Amino acid sequence: MGHRLNKWHGRGNDRHWLSLLIEAMEEAARPDVRSEPVETEILMALRAQLAQPVARLPYAVTPYSLRN
Repeated sequence: MGHRLNKWHGRGNDRHWLSLLIEAMEEAARPDVRSEPVETEILMALRAQLAQPVARLPYAVTPYSLRN
């Protein structure tokens, strides 16, 4: 795992981002990784993040209208 991608922009980075995501998910699925205990602080932060409401496509907001 070890990769952390805070921001990515543009079409060229879509595949890179997806590759990192797949790599992280494959590593997390390994039995030796899954058997390790998770720190309480990490679980609390994850639960807090999952409890937040889902944003509705903020990246698609634009000052332009299709009617212009």
